Amino acid sequence: MNQLRNLCVLRILLILSKWVEVCLCEAYAQVLCYGNGTVWVQENDIWNDLDGHDLMQDVGPDNTTYMYMKRRVMETIVNLLETRTNLHGIREFKCPDSLAAYYKPLTCRICELISKYALFVLPVCAGLIGCAMLFLRVRQKRYLLARAEELYHQVCDTLEENALRSESINGGGESWVVASWLRDHLLLPRERKDPQLWKKVEELVQDDSRVDRYPKLVKGESKVVWEWQVEGSLSSSRRKKEGVKLKPDGGINANLNQSNQTMKTEPKALMF
Repeated sequence: MNQLRNLCVLRILLILSKWVEVCLCEAYAQVLCYGNGTVWVQENDIWNDLDGHDLMQDVGPDNTTYMYMKRRVMETIVNLLETRTNLHGIREFKCPDSLAAYYKPLTCRICELISKYALFVLPVCAGLIGCAMLFLRVRQKRYLLARAEELYHQVCDTLEENALRSESINGGGESWVVASWLRDHLLLPRERKDPQLWKKVEELVQDDSRVDRYPKLVKGESKVVWEWQVEGSLSSSRRKKEGVKLKPDGGINANLNQSNQTMKTEPKALMF
């Protein structure tokens, strides 16, 4: 019976010691994280808090076990917590910093980790963002150059076909093509919002000696027209060899002009 009683007392001592530790360490953790709370707690306050605990009230203040458990709790926390004596000779207790770190709230720990590794994390994040932006810029530039070269070849083929068509109908059609009409015909709707794409095409056309560029009055408006100047070029000879027949219609300018008008009401793909 006495052995069972001793086990119960020991269990109560462990619970009370842990309870005092939690109270003091949680209060000190609040000070470390947010600057408000209690750091040093007087011994008298701990005694009073023990008196209000439910386990101590079950024992009763007049019981000898009551005083025994309070003294044992104080002996336990003396070995666990930091102690000092104030100017009035009263002993005070404080939770050690290493122990208080385990009682910090989760939000406080996250903030500490961010502030601790900020000098490392921020440059890494900035470097990753910079690399991503550089990669996207290089990718966009490569796409722009590839798409501009593709459009440039389409422009050359269109101008050459138009020149051959005008010859086949004995001068009945125009050998030139309005550049803006050709631009609206070849570019996709979303590509027309990027002026750099067609500007790159114009640079490629400007460096091509086979294409002549000059202003011309078209329907009362000044337009820049492009005209194919080379006769019997390799591409033309290849088309003739393959038996490509050119229809003697009103010419590509008439088709482009009509297509631009129909696109305002019903956008359809233009075919030559």
